[in-house]
Amino acid sequence: MENRPTRVRLLDAAHELMRTVGLARTTTKEIARAAGCSEAALYKHFDSKEELFIEVLTERLPPLRPLLGSLAAEPGRHSLEENLTEIARQAALFYEQSFPIAASLYAQTELKRRHDDAVRQMGAGPHVPIQELDTYLRAEQELGRVGTDVDTFAAASLLMGACAQRAFAYDATKEAVRPPVDEFAARLARTLLAGVAD
Repeated sequence: MENRPTRVRLLDAAHELMRTVGLARTTTKEIARAAGCSEAALYKHFDSKEELFIEVLTERLPPLRPLLGSLAAEPGRHSLEENLTEIARQAALFYEQSFPIAASLYAQTELKRRHDDAVRQMGAGPHVPIQELDTYLRAEQELGRVGTDVDTFAAASLLMGACAQRAFAYDATKEAVRPPVDEFAARLARTLLAGVAD
């Protein structure tokens, strides 16, 4: 008999299925079966596949949003370079792990639209980390550690975009090698810092 709580088994099963076959091809019925429970039990814990997807991103992938939230709540805790490096590291890992899960959505326009609508209603989506990083950078701007003339939203978009591209672009050819995450994060943070530091 399985000792782990049903919710944990469902998240584990969803994470594995979404990672291996993609979000678009994963059904709630398959998730329930892999977790050893009924589909009705799944819906006792999660309202929809989209909610389950958000919980997988939140609980099974690198903790990007908690990091951004804590830094925005306490700007100035570490050096700006240290903070940007850790953000870049977590974001690079997050996108590296989430891209294979969500990539299948892009093949089906109507499915992606429905998914985006559902996720947006839950207050989530790919825009949220950019907004949260923007909030953090504005908090650092108020402390005088980010220049007053810096477009913090653009800076946040640049950092998050680079991290997403690391997950996407380097697998396109056999010659391209995805840079190691720690080296990538440090280089990205230094480059961004050169443009935003006061």
